[in-house]
Amino acid sequence: MKNTKIKVGITHGDINGIGYEVIIKTLMDNRLFELCTPIIYGSPKVAAYHRKALNIDNFSLNNIKEANEAHPKRANIINCVDENIKVELGKSTNAAGTSAFQALEAAVADLKKGAIDVLITAPINKKNIQSKDFEFPGHTEYLEAKLESGKSLMLLLSDKLRVGVVAGHVPISKVPEKITKEAILEKLEILNTSLLQDFGIQRPKIAVLSLNPHAGDDGLIGTEEQEIIVPALNEAREKSIMALGPFPADGFFGSDDYTKFDAILAMYHDQGLAPFKALAFDSGVNFTAGLSGVRTSPAHGTAYSIAGTNVASEISFREALYLALDVYKNRIMHKQINKNPLKPAENVKNVQ
Repeated sequence: MKNTKIKVGITHGDINGIGYEVIIKTLMDNRLFELCTPIIYGSPKVAAYHRKALNIDNFSLNNIKEANEAHPKRANIINCVDENIKVELGKSTNAAGTSAFQALEAAVADLKKGAIDVLITAPINKKNIQSKDFEFPGHTEYLEAKLESGKSLMLLLSDKLRVGVVAGHVPISKVPEKITKEAILEKLEILNTSLLQDFGIQRPKIAVLSLNPHAGDDGLIGTEEQEIIVPALNEAREKSIMALGPFPADGFFGSDDYTKFDAILAMYHDQGLAPFKALAFDSGVNFTAGLSGVRTSPAHGTAYSIAGTNVASEISFREALYLALDVYKNRIMHKQINKNPLKPAENVKNVQ
């Protein structure tokens, strides 16, 4: 039985959070198996624990050892962790961090060698996952290092807007030093390329936010807009990137201006993500633009406070799965379209 559908790798994240709940609830819809073959990197034992805690009886997983054994009409799972792992719902534990990393490591290895086509990561605890093997602020930085495909961009998406950030997981005290002309231009190039190849948008229009209140008020509240952001935008436009701004963030999100652009580049994490989550928390998706492989995740965290209570919404995780499939197919189409572009005709004589 040859499986030609898209193989979706899913990491189980922090086992004490809502990862398994949103994964199971999503994969209970058998219609998904017409679109893809899901493969969970995790623990059958932990999955069974969560299924029992959630009182879910009408769902089962197909245990496999390698991705190439995946059943195309089933939800599959590869055991990546110690069989003696203990679930402690709602708690941050070292064991949970270790198992989250083990699942991520196995899935990324398979993504790199083509055993899976796309990767969806359930939420991790960024503190308990830290070890000598994982010294990163989060998934984005780890994947950027492991996939070795250059710089990436954290992009939050919904049906309402797309928001990327220049300074991602850094302390707010260090944000100003991260805002350079080179950094802004780099993120704009990644974002523009992603909009073209991953979302099929021709001539994308990008809004760029200011760093200071009121866009610096002509230097009264700050000079970064005049000295850094505007020069970066000018250079971006010279490279045929339609980047406009800088716009004061409060007025931009307070009005409907954000609906007039294909994407928004914020200067720092909370400037972009706070309004994004206020507008699209339940359905938001995190996409890592710029990677050689496709990776998405739900836009929420481990949600320890509701773990095991059967109230977590799977909408964000389901949207992450759909987005991964769409981006994968869009990349294939983009490559096909640009594989043999038509060259300008040379020395062509007019024929009457």
